[in-house]
Amino acid sequence: MYTTKKECVAMLLAGGQGSRLYALTHDMAKPAVPYGGKYRIIDFPLSNCVNSGIDTVGVLTQYQPLVLHDYIGNGQPWDLDKQYGGAHCLPPYQTALGAEWYKGTANAIYQNIAFVDRYDPEYVVILSGDHIYKMDYNKMLDFHKEKNAAATIAVLDVPKEEASRFGIMITDDNDNIVDFEEKPKNPRSTLASMGIYIFTWSKLRQYLIDNENNPDEDKDFGKAIIPNMLKAKEKMVAYTFDGYWKDVGTLDSLWEANMDLLNPNIPIDLYDPAWKMYSRNPIMPPQYIGADAVIENSMVTDGCTVNGTIDFSILFEGVTVEEGATVTDSIIMPGSVIKSGAIVEYAIVGENCTVEAGAQIGARPETVENRDDWGIAVVGHNITISENAKVLPKQIISENM
Repeated sequence: MYTTKKECVAMLLAGGQGSRLYALTHDMAKPAVPYGGKYRIIDFPLSNCVNSGIDTVGVLTQYQPLVLHDYIGNGQPWDLDKQYGGAHCLPPYQTALGAEWYKGTANAIYQNIAFVDRYDPEYVVILSGDHIYKMDYNKMLDFHKEKNAAATIAVLDVPKEEASRFGIMITDDNDNIVDFEEKPKNPRSTLASMGIYIFTWSKLRQYLIDNENNPDEDKDFGKAIIPNMLKAKEKMVAYTFDGYWKDVGTLDSLWEANMDLLNPNIPIDLYDPAWKMYSRNPIMPPQYIGADAVIENSMVTDGCTVNGTIDFSILFEGVTVEEGATVTDSIIMPGSVIKSGAIVEYAIVGENCTVEAGAQIGARPETVENRDDWGIAVVGHNITISENAKVLPKQIISENM
């Protein structure tokens, strides 16, 4: 049995259903949804861990975990295939007392106390698997130590009109958290919780046990653990993050986060050699761009064959766009085929779909008479859209049509 201590262990919450992504999460967990041409959402917290020097990561899975488990594997693409530590998928499991699903974020960590205890860490960082951002957790850990805190919560200063969508931290002049409000109607602060926490493990461990032993409490960090620690006057501080951060929990935010990659004014850089983004990529040949293809302001990944027109769009690996097909302001996920004469506008097309000749998916906003009727059109994974069929703006397709 190894006895080497780890100063900090990461626990990555990746079991969410992602119901607001509809057809894109019918058969995969939200953190496994493709992003940015060659990544999946979970690549961001995993890469952040590696770049921050955290080499022990528990990935807590539950809903439709197969794609995620296959993708993470032994953690090798992220240099997390360690003999001691590394990446570990942690689904709910049966004990002598029976088996049960994770009942909330706090219960998920509680069920894996034994995993954390194996490494005897001083600190634990709790992460969400469904955010797009690049962050040095070491800087946050240094802040936690400097403040001698029991808990440090990463916060983002958001516009006042958006604050009611988040858990809001109220702080004093020394960054101490004096109150916490979950999605308040009239927010007293604009410091929004990012769902990124660092705890001193000995403190958190006891609060998790106490929470589990109280049948009347929610098994959740935001609804129980954080309020309980505040009530007990534990030292809790807010760490302000000023970089790019996007919660991709809705179809619109997923589309926007992808489109942000094509906007030179948005500070999300996937090409920074000092902060590499890691992913598990299939081995594919280089993309082929035909003689008559037109491509502007787009990302086209390996294995793509493009003979049509692409503008302000992201094509994942192995996508085919035939001659005469047009893709604008859209995201085409791995392996999909857009056939001749098809038009895809303001849309997300899932993995391994076929859009037959003459089909139309989505429309430009200015072509819709009532602006409330416009939105991103979505086609789920492994779907065929038949010849000349029409998928309207806002429509979500989860079976062949």
